[in-house]
Amino acid sequence: MNKMALLQLSLAMTIFGSVGFFSELSGLPALELVFVRCICAAVFLCAAWMITGHFKNEIWNGREVMLIIFCAVANLLNWIFLFKSFELISVTIAISLYHLAPILVLIIGSLIFREKMNVFSILAISLCFIGTLLIMGTDGFRSSSPEWEGIMYGIIAAFFYAATMLLGKSIAKTSVYATTFLQMFIGFLVLIPFVDYSVYTTLNSSEWFYTVLTGIIHTGVVYLLFFNSIRHLPTNVVSFMIFVDPAVAILLDILLSGFKPDGIQILGISLIFIGVVYSLKTTRPTENDVMQKRPHTM
Repeated sequence: MNKMALLQLSLAMTIFGSVGFFSELSGLPALELVFVRCICAAVFLCAAWMITGHFKNEIWNGREVMLIIFCAVANLLNWIFLFKSFELISVTIAISLYHLAPILVLIIGSLIFREKMNVFSILAISLCFIGTLLIMGTDGFRSSSPEWEGIMYGIIAAFFYAATMLLGKSIAKTSVYATTFLQMFIGFLVLIPFVDYSVYTTLNSSEWFYTVLTGIIHTGVVYLLFFNSIRHLPTNVVSFMIFVDPAVAILLDILLSGFKPDGIQILGISLIFIGVVYSLKTTRPTENDVMQKRPHTM
């Protein structure tokens, strides 16, 4: 096994696991934070693309460019709803719901691509569904509560995460550098009319630091580490290491934010991750390999 690649992937997942904590320190609403994140990451990734010289060897394909555009929009909505979820519920609950994405990929894949689901896939989906209901709890069904809204945002974020995965499966010729840079740049362009620019005038130096940090480190650096490392690691290792991200997020939420899930929520979180791990084990290796070669999202 490539130890350097494993180290890069471990570092990428550990860094991204702290994004919820740092997003709270930025003091920005979800949409405005995502806007800055797109700008910082686009600049960083464009520089990396140019410095490495990959831009000289790009193979541009009209169909893939359209896929990149749709992928960028799905990725953008994924981020916005994830950060909206962080605003209303604990990072632990939000990140657990967010990792329903592989299950949604199974469901959407079976409907759109007519991929057959076996008994084990159905069992994994059932575990995740029960886990989601347990996380909601009895209070979650009060549709007027902020917690309910946060839960819905987390599930919607997972849906767009899954959409980004599925769209990314078909991008084969464009380099990782070009694809990720274009995703960030398109996200920046889409958000220009919707951003409340006045919120930036209220930020202090500390909040600006965490905002820019989230853009450069949690997006640009993480993208490069993640997509450079997964090319050199087997599927099962990548599938397992992806769970470092939620583990770090939950640990930081409990240690630094003081969040304490109750027994029912712990059971729900456990069922979701058991279901997701089970689904990854029962997914055909060829599908996992294809999905790993192209940018998903972060």
